Amino acid sequence: MSINDQENNAKDLELENQERRKFFGKTALVGAGVVAAPMTAAMFASTAQANAKEYANTPTVHPGELDEYYGFWSGGQSGEVRIVGIPSMRELMRIPVFNYDSATGWGATNESKAIKGDSAHFLNGDLHHPHMSMTDGRYNGKYLFVNDKANTRVARIRCDIMKTDKILSIPNVQAIHGLRVQKVPYTKYFFCNSEFEIPMNNDGKSSLNDVDSYRSLFTVIDAEKMEIAFQVMVDGNLDNTDADYGGKYFASTCYNSEHGTNLSEMIAAERDHVVVFNLARCEAAVKAGKFKNYNGNNVPVLDGRKGSALTRYIPVPKSPHGINTAPSGKYFVANGKLSPTVSIISIEKLDDLFNDKIKPRDTVVAEPEVGLGPLHTAFDNKGNAYTTLFLDSQIAKWNVEDAIKAHNDESINYIRQKMDVNFQPGHNHTTMGETRDADGKWLVALCKFSKDRFLPVGPLHPENDQLIDISGDEMKLVHDGPAFAEPHDCMMVHRSKIKTKKIWDRNDPFFAGTVARAKKDGINLMTDNKVIRDGKKVRVYMTSIAPTYGMNQFDVNLGDEVTVTITNLDTIEDVTHGFCMTNHGVQMEISPQETSSVTFVADKPGVQWFYCNWFCHALHMEMRGRMLVHA
Repeated sequence: MSINDQENNAKDLELENQERRKFFGKTALVGAGVVAAPMTAAMFASTAQANAKEYANTPTVHPGELDEYYGFWSGGQSGEVRIVGIPSMRELMRIPVFNYDSATGWGATNESKAIKGDSAHFLNGDLHHPHMSMTDGRYNGKYLFVNDKANTRVARIRCDIMKTDKILSIPNVQAIHGLRVQKVPYTKYFFCNSEFEIPMNNDGKSSLNDVDSYRSLFTVIDAEKMEIAFQVMVDGNLDNTDADYGGKYFASTCYNSEHGTNLSEMIAAERDHVVVFNLARCEAAVKAGKFKNYNGNNVPVLDGRKGSALTRYIPVPKSPHGINTAPSGKYFVANGKLSPTVSIISIEKLDDLFNDKIKPRDTVVAEPEVGLGPLHTAFDNKGNAYTTLFLDSQIAKWNVEDAIKAHNDESINYIRQKMDVNFQPGHNHTTMGETRDADGKWLVALCKFSKDRFLPVGPLHPENDQLIDISGDEMKLVHDGPAFAEPHDCMMVHRSKIKTKKIWDRNDPFFAGTVARAKKDGINLMTDNKVIRDGKKVRVYMTSIAPTYGMNQFDVNLGDEVTVTITNLDTIEDVTHGFCMTNHGVQMEISPQETSSVTFVADKPGVQWFYCNWFCHALHMEMRGRMLVHA
């Protein structure tokens, strides 16, 4: 971290401390003469400034300093995204997406249920691939897109509030796996693969032996509308995917070209393939109406099977898994999984391939041997690639251009280094490495096993995220970090790309539906504390400002459906409130200037206390009220 960065950190922290003092000056004495404890951020900032020269250019992030990068980690089977600071590897926040989150009320609040839509009844998710929207091949900090393999969904996260704002179920397919974004000219589309083949008319009328009718689809989604633009039917299945830097081609790996349904069938062929999609041709085919609809929906499905003008199939060895685009924009790198090789595909040759001037294998300019079990490849800004070797438990650092030269001259050594990691690495990522701005500072290896690396915690072990310094000639391991549940994938973006809101805007679309309902009830959410009774439905509107609710009691009848809507009137960062109705299984958070609501059935007679479950004030414990349920 540079001295200028650390001086800016100190200024940021001093401004934050001023805001905290304003808050305590205004509200800390509400209800009692309580004096706030002194804050220590300024002390930390002064220490950071005093020692800036000593600490510069080290991976350590000291108290009072800020991380240089945001890391977005997939939460795997937890169904969430985790925000990690790089290089400290501190977990900063969790973003619930496909899961139920007790802390925030995600999955319980009316706002989150509306976002989950037709899949709100699912409480689980298997979140794999977080990728950020781009402009001209560079992160723009607007959206993060993720997939749910378990329930065949994708989601969009707004990076200004770090909240999920859209979830879309994908029809005609099962098990969304690989997901990436269009890089150039901007993220008009993001796209995803269906990993498991199913009958195109999956109505239960086919038998398990009717495998010839199974297909996988490549799905292209409008990033702003969060609507499916079109799907492309392919031969074989689809695994991982990526886009070029020209805005013309997407490419996906296939590990089951055999259409197998068991292990021996799925690994029979010595070569599978990478399928390349021509975006312009696909868009033209949709416009010309050259598509079909399946399963009673209106999603255009194009035929991209072998022989189609929309796709090309490039044979590569064996059971390829990850596919990654080099920051130079020249190459796709497909990783062999059951071959010790990676396949370097020339993107410049794809025009000739689609014009039938060359054969598919002519696009493969090299297949260097890098080690056993190559899964994913990341890149620095010096022309080097970093490939995870699952079976070897290593990272192989190799030079791309030297590997291409060695394809015709075996005397050239393209391997720069192999480093042991612990153990069985899957994805790896470099800072800014999926963009034109790859900077070659840090690499993270996401290791599936962690035997002997941490204190034992029982039969279920954490996984191991390892931070590696790649700024010099040699890779250096600088940090181990346990992770749960499977941190399947990650991405790392410089903090200058992310601009988050400090408090909510009152006109934010996130809770616009709740605001509209209140307006229909004649409620001013910023001032009114009222109960609206509509038969067996009761709507309770209240404000909150530390350390009180605007209403501390209300009555309902047994069996009433109760909707509690709370608007947080505080305007200072950190002063998040909560609402928890005891013994009713509901709670939620309400951040400054936010409106949140939750609906439940009053199914227990008598006095039921509600309270603020997010610590907000010295008198936080006193922030509570009563609901009386008449039998």
